[in-house]
Amino acid sequence: MSISVWKRKEKSMNSLWKLALTKLFSMIVNINFLKYIFLLIILVNLTACGSKAASQDVSVNLNQIHGGLQTTHGKLSRQISEVSPPVVIQKLRQNLEAYQPQVKIITPKSQEVLQDNFLKVKFRVKDLPVFKNSHFGLGPHLQVILDNEQYEEIYDLDRPLEIPNLSAGTHTLQVFASSPWDESFKNEGAYDQVTFHVFTKSDSNNPDPGLPLLTYSSPRGEYGAEPILLDFYLTNAPLHLVAQEEENQKIGDWRIRCTVNGESFVLDRWQSLYLQGFKSGKNWIKLEFLDGKGNPIKNVFNGTIRTITYNPKGKGTLSQITRGELKAEELLPIIDPKYVVEKPVVKEPIIKEPILKEPVAKEPILKPAPKVETKPTPKTTPTTEVKPQAKQPSSTPAVEPPASKVIESPTPEVKPAPSPTISPAKPKETPQTSPKAINPPAVVPQSHTTSTKPGTEKTTPEKETKPEVKADSKADLPVQSAPKAEAGVKEATAKPEKVETKDPKTDQKTIVPEGIPGK
Repeated sequence: MSISVWKRKEKSMNSLWKLALTKLFSMIVNINFLKYIFLLIILVNLTACGSKAASQDVSVNLNQIHGGLQTTHGKLSRQISEVSPPVVIQKLRQNLEAYQPQVKIITPKSQEVLQDNFLKVKFRVKDLPVFKNSHFGLGPHLQVILDNEQYEEIYDLDRPLEIPNLSAGTHTLQVFASSPWDESFKNEGAYDQVTFHVFTKSDSNNPDPGLPLLTYSSPRGEYGAEPILLDFYLTNAPLHLVAQEEENQKIGDWRIRCTVNGESFVLDRWQSLYLQGFKSGKNWIKLEFLDGKGNPIKNVFNGTIRTITYNPKGKGTLSQITRGELKAEELLPIIDPKYVVEKPVVKEPIIKEPILKEPVAKEPILKPAPKVETKPTPKTTPTTEVKPQAKQPSSTPAVEPPASKVIESPTPEVKPAPSPTISPAKPKETPQTSPKAINPPAVVPQSHTTSTKPGTEKTTPEKETKPEVKADSKADLPVQSAPKAEAGVKEATAKPEKVETKDPKTDQKTIVPEGIPGK
């Protein structure tokens, strides 16, 4: 192999190596270039994100409306989230959409210098009924803010608002129309503002009319249910599209920064929000107006801090509305003062009068009166005791003694016993029963025998039984006592009758008392 051939091969090998190295280097260069390009893109993106890091678009897309009800859920910070408005409030909103309130402060005038620290403020409102429903305590009203401090809610336009003890210097009065649940009307003309002076002007409380002004509205005070309304009012704030096209970067693409209990989020839309995630007890909220670069715009009232109290399970009307315990239909009187709630007609129940049956008086069960067994009075047969007499000649006629007279004892009159009255079970009817006459026991006097001489009969007077006395209603019958009757019997027996006898031998008449035996 010659030297020339070897040199040729060596040259070709070197050229191949050079070509390979050249290609490899070009590839490395291309890769590095791509890396640099990729890193540059990343840096640009990070820079763009860094400039927008504080911006979070949490506004509600109007396309997210289903069935006329707004549905929104967004995490704004670790604790606070945006949720849909309560269903009852969404339904009531529809009744307020027809109103475009126009609010005007009549007195004081703008830049007026007062010579007294006592102020009477008068308002004029068109296209909105301003009133308070007495039952629910809510209604469309005006929110009055004096020097960035919530001052009063106006429900009666006929009475001027009195503000005493104003400090000397400049003051700014802000007023805007609000719904019964404190959402501000955001149409043009719903807000008015007046700056006035007491005795003299000062630098405080004097906003710059050439700069945007942020007015804090809600939340404020106490709340008893979530979600809680976040609301504010903006004046002199340009539209976002206009601000982005303007070369003046002093305002630019403005935003509102909200801080709740130390956690911040940014809003780029002017609208009311409903938030949840508040802790029980005290909470604080801060609102700031930012320019396009995220810097606060220095104007009075553009940085406002408020504290609220949240007590779950509150019993106020607004808390009941938030929880849905009240229906939208029954809350219409807080929107329309002429609305009358139709009370359901309650038919009075027809009460049928019970047919009262006349109580049938039960016949009282009367115990039979004890029967008084009356012993029959034995009839006494007069017995004649005949003494044996000496035999007389048959020619002597028998002398019949005269019939002895029997004196009847007088029958005493007996006063009837009072008729017993037996009360039945029911006092309405008192049946009276006619008492049976009770035969009094017969008074049997001691019988006595009358002795007569031979030929006379001794008779015992027959005692008569007392007749049955029927009860008579008359109670004034004369009654003779029984002892007198007995005395009469004894008297009758004590005086015997004289009996005249004739002696057959001598034909001499002798009078012998009856009952005395002959000698």
